[in-house]
Amino acid sequence: MLRSQRISLTILLLSRITRSIAAGMLAITFPYLILNDLHHDPLFLGSIFALATLFTALLGLFFGTTTDIWGRKNTLILATCLLPVSSFLLWMSNSTFILFSAAILGGFSATGSLAGGGIGGAVQPIQNTVLADLAPTDRRTFYYSTFAFLNGIAAAFGTIFVKFLPSREIFFLAGLISLLGTVILFFIHTPDIKGKIRKLESKITIGKFTLTGLLNGVSQGLITPFLIPFFIIIYKLPESRMSSYTFIGGVIASLSLLIAPSLDKRFGFVKSITYSRALSVVLLVILPITRYLPLALFIYLITPALRVVAIPIQQTALTSLVEENERGRALGINQVIRLGGSSVATELSAGFFSSPYIALPFYLYAVVMGANIYLYKVFFGKINKYEENKV
Repeated sequence: MLRSQRISLTILLLSRITRSIAAGMLAITFPYLILNDLHHDPLFLGSIFALATLFTALLGLFFGTTTDIWGRKNTLILATCLLPVSSFLLWMSNSTFILFSAAILGGFSATGSLAGGGIGGAVQPIQNTVLADLAPTDRRTFYYSTFAFLNGIAAAFGTIFVKFLPSREIFFLAGLISLLGTVILFFIHTPDIKGKIRKLESKITIGKFTLTGLLNGVSQGLITPFLIPFFIIIYKLPESRMSSYTFIGGVIASLSLLIAPSLDKRFGFVKSITYSRALSVVLLVILPITRYLPLALFIYLITPALRVVAIPIQQTALTSLVEENERGRALGINQVIRLGGSSVATELSAGFFSSPYIALPFYLYAVVMGANIYLYKVFFGKINKYEENKV
């Protein structure tokens, strides 16, 4: 690997780490601001998450397209500006308009665990595209998993700040930290890879990943945004305790990412997704049934790891099976459909979390995830080597 590539990978990593620290702070502070400080109900929070998810999807598609057409570096810098802007908005005001605007710009959709990068998600297609461009093909899963691990650890540590500072100061600090992640990107060097806007050679492969992404997004939207609110509603856990549990869960999820390369070699793309996510289904079905806090917390701590452990493998498969000048659009299209489905599911699920039927989203999650696993087997079950099986 060239020295310039190593330097650029380091800059990209540092940018992601700073954003992840801010994301960890916001993942805890934002729902507590809405539910406890401003005394809104879960339906209001769900509406914010749903709208933010939808706009994150649209922004992800826009940035994914511009990264193929306009260029990697320019688009990456532009996209990373949104998170600090949204954080500073929340620092200045908590009006309803600002709450929605900041969530839209910052991507406060909470559709992924801290290790998965749930906040600021519109940047993910570009980050993953640039990483795929810079990393050697045979080491791509390693880099995806290592970046995601450090990303998750940074986000987990970000949750600790919540224990010591009031929400207003948290938003200001998150803005400063994420702004640093934007500034350092001016020193990155990315390959000059550009595609044609009207030409998409990998449309069949992109379509397959998009359909599985849709079901994955729906399953995420049903549950993930409401895991922290679930413990607020059912167990009345204070913010300080919840931040500690979220930190532990983030660390566990991050550590799990380090085994992704080994899973990829041993089981392959499809089996890794099948085994990890099937186990998450079993645990999340149990969560609303039990009223035993230690068991509920165990499930809360373990399920993020099960959801994210195969993400680096999936990212390697997608970026390897599409043309290099179409990666940004492939990731952007995948994200817009995934988050679009998540947005609708989040709005639907919010109503159930405000009613006696709080367990229903968990059961719907099991059905949707089962269908998702089935489609992965149908579409990709025969693929063994990514580079030799472009479809």
